[in-house]
Amino acid sequence: MITTLKFTALALNWQKYFNMVNWDQLAMTILEKIGLLILFSLLFLIFRRIGKGLINHFFKRYRRKYQNTVAEKRIKTFHTLTLNILNYCLWFFWIYSILSTVGVPVGTLVASAGIFSLAIGLGAQGFVTDIVSGFFILLEKEIEVGEYVQIGTIRGTVTAVGLRTTQVVGDDGTLNFIPNRTITTIANMSRNNMTAMIQVGIFPQTPVDKVTEIIRQVNEEQIPHYPDIIGQPKILGTISLPNGKLVVQVNITTKNGSQYEVAHNFLAFYLAAINEAGIELPASPTMINGQVN
Repeated sequence: MITTLKFTALALNWQKYFNMVNWDQLAMTILEKIGLLILFSLLFLIFRRIGKGLINHFFKRYRRKYQNTVAEKRIKTFHTLTLNILNYCLWFFWIYSILSTVGVPVGTLVASAGIFSLAIGLGAQGFVTDIVSGFFILLEKEIEVGEYVQIGTIRGTVTAVGLRTTQVVGDDGTLNFIPNRTITTIANMSRNNMTAMIQVGIFPQTPVDKVTEIIRQVNEEQIPHYPDIIGQPKILGTISLPNGKLVVQVNITTKNGSQYEVAHNFLAFYLAAINEAGIELPASPTMINGQVN
């Protein structure tokens, strides 16, 4: 009997609280919040689409105007940077609008967070360092989109330079995202002429004078077919490598980006001509290329 009375009292209390809630007002508030969330999301997508369209149209016009000039790479760099800044700004305002809509007092929360704010500040140190480093990389024109560079152990073509990260596509096609704060040394191989260093392995008994003459004849025949070669090749003669091997080294100065093709092709030309002359060579000739001239 007592249990039944307690259950009845509890049910009456719940019904009382249930009747106190203005369900119509609550439903309207929820629908209003959902409507605002959808509206802000749509505005975010619309502004991002319009912003990207305007930026792409603006930079496309200038890239067409300065096509095949030094300024084209600079324009590509600022194109990607402007798109990054647009995305950062839009994401910030979207998140701020969503939090404000659901009732989170963002300003008060940040101002009164105390230790939490300090933790966020310490965690954001890396982010701020990325931005500062990226700013100076752009200001000093250290790299541009489309240039071939080596950053640390990563070598490849720059596809984007942002305030936080730099994107480099490696020689094997890997897309590398490099935080700007980790960039300490940049080897830019697209600013100067390059030297293709070709080393043809020989035996101690190999007739060096004859090999040198064959290389000279090959150069005279093939260089007219390679407009990217600058000046005459330098035949340095016999060089002893640290591993004890002997090589005949040839340095050919080329425009940047052409050194690999020239090095591979001329090594093949030298080997074919030397073998045709009946001169025996070691099984694995050596080739090193890509040194800055």
